[in-house]
Amino acid sequence: MKKHPLRSAGAYCAALWLGLTTLGAAAAPQYDPGASATEIRLGNIAPYSGPASSFSVASKTEAAYFRMINEQGGINGRKITFISYDDGALPPKAVEQTRKLVESDNVLLVFQSLGTASNSAIQPYLNGKKVPQLFVGTGATRFGDPKKFPWSMNWPPSYEIEGYIYAKYILETHGSAKVAVLYQNDDFGKDILRGLKEGLGTQSAAKIVAQEPYEVSDPTVDSRVLALKASGADVVVNAATPKFAAQAIRKMSDIGWSPVHLVTSVANSVGSVMTPAGLANSKGILSASYMKDPTDVTWASDAAQKEWEGFLQKYYPDADRTNNMTVYGYLAAQLMVQVLKQSGDNLTRRNIMDQAASIKDLKLGMLLPGISLNTSPTNFSPVNQMQMMRFDSTRWQMFGPVISATETAKK
Repeated sequence: MKKHPLRSAGAYCAALWLGLTTLGAAAAPQYDPGASATEIRLGNIAPYSGPASSFSVASKTEAAYFRMINEQGGINGRKITFISYDDGALPPKAVEQTRKLVESDNVLLVFQSLGTASNSAIQPYLNGKKVPQLFVGTGATRFGDPKKFPWSMNWPPSYEIEGYIYAKYILETHGSAKVAVLYQNDDFGKDILRGLKEGLGTQSAAKIVAQEPYEVSDPTVDSRVLALKASGADVVVNAATPKFAAQAIRKMSDIGWSPVHLVTSVANSVGSVMTPAGLANSKGILSASYMKDPTDVTWASDAAQKEWEGFLQKYYPDADRTNNMTVYGYLAAQLMVQVLKQSGDNLTRRNIMDQAASIKDLKLGMLLPGISLNTSPTNFSPVNQMQMMRFDSTRWQMFGPVISATETAKK
């Protein structure tokens, strides 16, 4: 049967219209609460008060970074509204403030909430609500477990891996030494201790002669330091947050005790730890890092450091440039911006998590050379590389190779 030309043309036009309509629908922006054509709302909690308040510098830096991004036009034309509340490092307060962010402020996600205890307290709530808990301010291993907590992802390296790295260093350089551990009695300290024991392997029970936990509510750790000295240890692993790490360094000096001393990456800031503890008292301390240290003259002419300095000068002029939490917050904010850019016009919580789990070899200027960020659906830890360093009483000096978690990890 011969087709009627007008009828065939009409059918073609209808099919074309249907195809264009379907294409337009597929390309239409998609939003979950906290996102719109003009705005992206990010929530945050930080200890602006209390014993962990030195960490709040990270959130202040992130707020400044997002102000800069907004001045530059935002993310795909959308401005970032960054809502940050004080939790005083108190888990009940963290839960209260997080519920406020989600249920009253209608944030799209919670970004870079600080502290192990606070994040542990809010993790079940956010995962139950399917709200991304992205790039949290802790390396506790529970935030890099996509099977158990698919809506949580950490930012700093796993504390367990960090403890493992220190164990390998101890075995290689102080093989016959006795080891004592000062640790915060939460997931942070316990993960460092677990990684240390795994790294020491079958020698763990014999080599670790003292383990002294402290609570974040304790006024000092002086008595814990005295107990560690009494153990006869030659090496101390100091898994404390800045205030208590500084106290321990000073107390060791006061009692004339000079063991090989390693502090974790959360407490190696020149501004918030070494200076309060006394620069002379801190000489020779060891640690590991993945970020450029702003006090290190190695980076004085580095283009990335100059860019960081220019950012602080304009957007956070009161920042203490010796406090590496400004670098930490700067890098975390850059990673968040990268994920938002990748998300394009699909600003659903599901797509945000998918994009966060699709970071491939991302190099940011203030990361140490040789270190890049990578994630996948089975890897929720963006930073998996660190390098050892030694404090010379004025600055940190890097030594040895960049160590990858895949090289040291449990085999």
